[in-house]
Amino acid sequence: MVSQTAAPPAPAPEDPASSPFLPSYAPGELAALAARHGLAVSGARPSLGEYVRQLWGRRHFITAFATAKLTAQYSQAKLGQIWQIMTPLLNATVYYFIFGVLMNTKHGVPDYVPFLVTGVFIWTFTASSITAGTRAISGNTGLVRALHFPRASLPIALAVQQLQQLLFSLGALFLILLVFGQYPRPSWLLAVPALALQALFNTGVSMVMARLAAKTPDIAQLTPFILRTWMYASGVMWSLDKLVTEDRVPSFVMTALEFNPAAVYIDLMRYALIDSFTRDQMPPHVWAVAAGWALVCGIGGFVYFWKAEERYGRG
Repeated sequence: MVSQTAAPPAPAPEDPASSPFLPSYAPGELAALAARHGLAVSGARPSLGEYVRQLWGRRHFITAFATAKLTAQYSQAKLGQIWQIMTPLLNATVYYFIFGVLMNTKHGVPDYVPFLVTGVFIWTFTASSITAGTRAISGNTGLVRALHFPRASLPIALAVQQLQQLLFSLGALFLILLVFGQYPRPSWLLAVPALALQALFNTGVSMVMARLAAKTPDIAQLTPFILRTWMYASGVMWSLDKLVTEDRVPSFVMTALEFNPAAVYIDLMRYALIDSFTRDQMPPHVWAVAAGWALVCGIGGFVYFWKAEERYGRG
């Protein structure tokens, strides 16, 4: 018989800190040595100023990523990029028949079709930006784990994508306004600052949702219900001003509805583009309210996202 001898146990892995070929360091000395040679913790969060500089250095990546996403969005559809215009138009058509005709919300609202279509296009900009933000990190986990870059590039790029899509579809909106007797006038220039403030607001909220959804993916399933409720409270299909005159809701609820950021940005665009939508139909100090929402959400959302920079893509 051939005798079998047990194989000797594998040697335990050697601790590099106790290797006879390496000098031994106390923990404090090791940290000082790393700092002296420019070494830092992998994935550590940079300072806020440095983070902004890194983002600026990735600006070409952000715009290229946004454009690529926009191009690929409808690449499998036969009509291609035409759906960027058709989607809000079809939504507006459905809302017109359900709310304007069946529920008669167009009663007492002059230029109801321009009123409705403007509301749908501007609301879609906000809703799409927030929805995209919920997938900014969770939908790009492989990219986040494989490459080192400021993670805010992703929600910002997706917000830029939605802005590009809105600008692409504004041609259809302007054509509809012309068909229904709304011709260019100086007030149309007010659409530029209104859209800039809305874009900043959307980006900030998108970054908040990106951080929340990165930790709790179920938020992406809840978001459509929140957005649907928000849409009904934003005066997309009806005039919030009529709710006051008809005493349908308490005054404090009406105040909250008027200062609703989505309603504010919709009102600004309607005021800029529609002749019959006058200043007395908007809440007081509407530009200050719009700027306040943009700054609070834009800056606050950015800082909130930055504070969790080192945790994205882990776990």
